[in-house]
Amino acid sequence: MLIDSGVHSRAVLPRRRWRIAWLLGIGVLVNYFDRVNLSVSHTSLFAAFGISDIAFGYLSGAYNWTYALCQLPIGVLLDKFGVRRIGRVSTFLWSVASFGAAVAPGMSGLFAARLVLGVGEAPTFPANAKATGYWFPQQERSLATSIFDAAAKFASAIGVPLIGIVLIHAGWRWSFTITGMVSFLYFLLFWRIYRDPEEDPALSELERSYIAAEGAVPRLHEIMPVEPDSLGYLLKQRKVVGLAIGMGSYNYVFYLLLTWLPSYLSIALHTDLPHSFLYTSVPWLFATILDILVGGWLVDALIQRGWDASLVRRIILIGGTTCGLGIFGAAHAHSAQQALIWISVSIGGLSAASPVGWSIPSLIASRSNVGKVGGIVNFSNQLSGIAAPIVTGYLVSARQSFAWAFGVSALYLAFGIAAYVFLLGRIERIAA
Repeated sequence: MLIDSGVHSRAVLPRRRWRIAWLLGIGVLVNYFDRVNLSVSHTSLFAAFGISDIAFGYLSGAYNWTYALCQLPIGVLLDKFGVRRIGRVSTFLWSVASFGAAVAPGMSGLFAARLVLGVGEAPTFPANAKATGYWFPQQERSLATSIFDAAAKFASAIGVPLIGIVLIHAGWRWSFTITGMVSFLYFLLFWRIYRDPEEDPALSELERSYIAAEGAVPRLHEIMPVEPDSLGYLLKQRKVVGLAIGMGSYNYVFYLLLTWLPSYLSIALHTDLPHSFLYTSVPWLFATILDILVGGWLVDALIQRGWDASLVRRIILIGGTTCGLGIFGAAHAHSAQQALIWISVSIGGLSAASPVGWSIPSLIASRSNVGKVGGIVNFSNQLSGIAAPIVTGYLVSARQSFAWAFGVSALYLAFGIAAYVFLLGRIERIAA
C-alpha cells in the first residue's frame, strides 16, 4: 500500500536500500581493478613480449570489443531475466578472465583473457542502472548512482599504486592473480546479498512502501505493466541518441586516461615508474570526490529542496562535461604538476556529470525499457573505449607527443555537449 511521503520525512527509515548501493559500488571497484591492471603492466609487458605502443593500444581496447558487442543483447537479457541472475553469471566470468590473464603464455593469451573479461563485465553498468531504478526513489537516485560510478574513479586512484607495488615486487602475473582472487570473492558476496526489492525478505514494509511511494515501484508491484519497446524504436528517440553521444564523449576521455595516464607521465614528462603510479592517483581521487559530492549529494539535495529536477541535472551534466575540455590544457603541459592540474579539472568535471548521466536511463525510459536504454548508452561508451586507446597509440607513435591525442578528445567532448543541449533536452519520460 502506498503511503504519503510526508510520513517518511518524519519517520526514521531503515536503510537497507543503501546496502545495495554499496554492494554495486564494490562491484565496480573490483572490476575496474581488472581494467587498470593492464595499464600498470605496460612496461613489464614490453619487457616480456616486446609490445609496441600500437600493439598496447589494441590490447588495451580488446576488452572493450566484446564489452561493446554485448551491450545491446545484454540490455534485452537484463529486462528479461533480471539483475540477480545476469549479475551472478557475469561476476563469475570476469574473475575467471583475470586468472586467465595471469597464466597467459603470450600476447594471444592476453588478448583472449581481455576479450572474456569484456563479456563478463558487460552487464555491470546497465544492471546497476536498472537495480538503482528498482531500489531508489528519484530524489535519491543520483547519490545512489554516484556510489558505484565514483568507484570506477576510486579504483584507479588506489588500484594503480597498489597494483604497481605488487607488480614491482612480485611481477605482472601476480598482479593479475590477486585481482582474480578479489573478483571471485565479490562473486560470492553478490550471490549472497543481491535481491530485487520484492525478493528481499529482510526489507521492511516501511522502507518498501517508501520506495514505492516515491517512484521506484518494484517490478511485481506495477499496476499496469508496460509492453517493452523494441531496440529499433528506442534508437530513433532523440533523448536516447543525445544521451548516448554525450556519454560516449565522456567515456573517450575516461578510457584515454585509464589506459594511458601512467605512460603519459613517464614518457612525455619523464617521470620515473613509481612516481608515475603515485601521480596517477591524484586526478582519480579528485574525480571520486566530485562524483559523490556534486554528481550525487548536491544533485539530490537541490531536488529535495524543490529545485526543478531536470534543470539541476542538465546544469551538472552540461557544466561538468564542459569542464572536461580542460584535457586540452594538458596537451601543452611542461611538468607533471601542471599536467595533473588540467587533467584533474577535466576528469573531475566529467565525473560530476557521470552519475547524472547514468541515472537518466531510469528517468527517461519505462521500467521495461531501462535495461535496453542502458545497453544503448553503454554500447556508445564502449565504442569510445575501443577507440581511445587505439587512436592514442597511433597518434603517440606517429607524433611522439600526446598533444594530438588530447586535442581529439576535446573535440569529441564539444560534440557531446552539443548532443546534450540539442538532442537530450529536458530530462523526462519518453512517450511510449
